Amino acid sequence: MWNEFKQFAMKGNVIDLAVGVIIGAAFGKIVSSLVDNIIMPILAFIIGKGHIDFSKLAFGNIKYGLFIQNIVDFFIIAFSIFIVIKFLNRFKKKEEKEEAVVEEEPDRTEVLLAEIRDLLKEDKEILRKNETS
Repeated sequence: MWNEFKQFAMKGNVIDLAVGVIIGAAFGKIVSSLVDNIIMPILAFIIGKGHIDFSKLAFGNIKYGLFIQNIVDFFIIAFSIFIVIKFLNRFKKKEEKEEAVVEEEPDRTEVLLAEIRDLLKEDKEILRKNETS
């Protein structure tokens, strides 16, 4: 049983998942800091209030303000992640274009075969023209 557990725990997918979770948690802290320390103060400045905080709104024991704050945070985080991924995809596309530009020259055999193909096409067209004339 111990050996089976070690095999399971040491599989590449499990380790990749663990790394992804750890990096995701660290990225979550970065995004939370972005929301709390940069985006929300900017929104507060635009709206004209010193600090925007819905979390203190409540109706008795029902803390609907905290729910509203979580929704606002979610949309800001989702939009921030969208912008980051869009930027990364644009960067990837540039790399792919650069790789596509650097194409290998075809070897001599391919060049000769292409020339032969083109000559055969020309001969075929000449024969058709002669037959129709």
